[in-house]
Amino acid sequence: MSKEELNKEQRILSLMRITLGNIVKDVTPPGGRPNPLTHGTMQEIKDCFGLIAEREKELVNRLGLDQAHPHQANGEQASSGAISFVKLPKRQVQNV
Repeated sequence: MSKEELNKEQRILSLMRITLGNIVKDVTPPGGRPNPLTHGTMQEIKDCFGLIAEREKELVNRLGLDQAHPHQANGEQASSGAISFVKLPKRQVQNV
């Protein structure tokens, strides 16, 4: 399989993962309401995500990419910066 074919398959898998995730978000009911999806369907969705992740990992290995650093479907490495959080001191409550 050529590198172009592998990249195309990566793009297909990425789009499938995004679309499936959006479908799940769209049908998830707000707080406390019953889910319209059956338990079986939810398990099948989880299985699909698992298969997509397994295949993406196989493609990464075939392309010889470093798994510790995510890559975009176009082959570029994702750029991200570290975010530092500062813990604010608790406010003192004053009795008035």
